[in-house]
Amino acid sequence: MLGIDADAAALARVADRLRPAVAAGRLIPRQNNFTDLAALAAAADLLPVDGVLLDLGLSSDQLADADRGFAFASDGPLDMRFDPAHGQSAADLVNTMDEPDLADVIWRYGEERRSRAIARRIVAARQRAPITSTSALARIVAEGVPGHPGGIHPATRTFQALRIAVNDELASLETALPRAVDILAPGGRLVVISFHSLEDRIVKTFIRGEVRGCVCPPELPACVCGRSPRLRDLTRHPITAGPDEVASNPRARSAKLRAAERL
Repeated sequence: MLGIDADAAALARVADRLRPAVAAGRLIPRQNNFTDLAALAAAADLLPVDGVLLDLGLSSDQLADADRGFAFASDGPLDMRFDPAHGQSAADLVNTMDEPDLADVIWRYGEERRSRAIARRIVAARQRAPITSTSALARIVAEGVPGHPGGIHPATRTFQALRIAVNDELASLETALPRAVDILAPGGRLVVISFHSLEDRIVKTFIRGEVRGCVCPPELPACVCGRSPRLRDLTRHPITAGPDEVASNPRARSAKLRAAERL
């Protein structure tokens, strides 16, 4: 098994917990983005592979670590990077982006209908002092704003949007999916666990396209692209957690699993 994660701390936890498998060479941990899974699998002499599992988003460990800046339950630096050694932090984005661009990020990645008002408050606040902590950002976003239906904190969608933007999560997913299919052996499985509608929509659309194969416009009388189907859909509807699993792991409530088989 090749295990890929951008977060060095996550890899260290796994390497410690599964030390015998790592020592025996059965588990090969690699710090990287999963967009490079084909090159990493080739370097490990694992091609073709029997299965690819993409477990998207962030982990409970990352949420619980205030120093990583993913959540506002405890105060911490406004970071949100899966790999803290590379790229711009969330603080960089909220303190430098133009107001229209910031509103667009919050709307597009957080599906937050109050994105313009939130961006306006952020820009006004940063003119007084840079926004550098999770609690400061949460307070700015929530000022004068009632909670969302369902009782979630008013800043939840904004934090999700910034995390996705900081880590370029959706573009990475769109890149990784076709590369995963490329390295699958016939009969191999692609399995993806997503945690919000933006991710799930990308996965669903991708699988449907690979099941259909042909990408010719519908008005053409016959296929001219010559593209053949590469996948068989195994989950017409996503698999979700049952009541017992949600009771033991509340964060599984939003998880959706889709799977397909390589033809």
